[in-house]
Amino acid sequence: MNRKHFLSALLPAGLVLSSVKSWGSVPAPPKHRKIKTPPYLKEGDTIGITCPAGYISTEDIQPAIQLMESWGFRVKSGKTIGLRNFSMGGTDEERRLDFQQMIDDKEISAIMCARGGYGSLRIVDQLDFSSLYNHPKWIIGFSDITVLHCHLNQRYNIASIHSKMCNSFPTDWTKAEPIQIETILSIKQALTGEQMAYTAPTTVFNRAGKAEGILVGGNLRTIENLAGSVSDLNTRNKILFVEDTGEYLYSIDRMFWNLKRNGKLSGLKGLLIGGFKIKPDDPGEEFGKTIYDIVLEKVKEYNYPVCFDFPVGHQKNNFALRCGVHHLLDVNASTVTLTSATR
Repeated sequence: MNRKHFLSALLPAGLVLSSVKSWGSVPAPPKHRKIKTPPYLKEGDTIGITCPAGYISTEDIQPAIQLMESWGFRVKSGKTIGLRNFSMGGTDEERRLDFQQMIDDKEISAIMCARGGYGSLRIVDQLDFSSLYNHPKWIIGFSDITVLHCHLNQRYNIASIHSKMCNSFPTDWTKAEPIQIETILSIKQALTGEQMAYTAPTTVFNRAGKAEGILVGGNLRTIENLAGSVSDLNTRNKILFVEDTGEYLYSIDRMFWNLKRNGKLSGLKGLLIGGFKIKPDDPGEEFGKTIYDIVLEKVKEYNYPVCFDFPVGHQKNNFALRCGVHHLLDVNASTVTLTSATR
């Protein structure tokens, strides 16, 4: 039996050719290769919306469409909007095909993932990123979309945007809180190439210092799950940010031990701890350590700056961050600032 017929016998119909093409499309870039920054958007450019992960209705993306059109962009909705396969936005093949079409569509300059949830990992290895490698475009999202951020950074050295998605756009802007408005507007700033400057509250748990380097990161559980895979994030000489939600403290401790043991904490330039919505300990099963205890225990032998309560994560103050872009970090007793490099 030849290789093609052997694969045909193992894989679902429709996945064989796309999978083989994906495996051999673009080799992993050398570590020294410069990050590819997609062109920043200008008025008239098109943003595609698709569901590589969780389901969202056509109605629920309307506030996002209306606002992005008011920014001067065109919006193209993918075929997975409104599709549903249990919790996901269509079957694996429907989500893969829709995302692939967005990658290959030359009229689309950025792809906004409609929401997180789960599902990106199920299709990432069947996607052909060759056209994205040759003609980069911004991939936007967070949470489950951390899979794509890590894959693009590790395999193709392509910058991307970690930010809120369509399900976070308020339906009534007159009732939106200032922090909601500010964080949503930061998506436009990131897409159009404005210099981004962030501040975080000071805390006695922060560790002072200055650093500069490429910014990478995302959802902690997802980063841990990618360890050992082709999407495993290389953090050496970079500024790492992490966030998570709905996890027990002991589970967070285990994830940070994973980062330490696989070397992701040893070669950092800086560490940003974003929002962590912690699941309360079960009665009689108290862990006895705080998030501050957990992190500082793992980094005590290193000298880089550490910042807690950075405005990123499953929370209202979730600002857009350009992953793969050079940033400057300054943590001191009076202020915490993270500044992106200019164009």
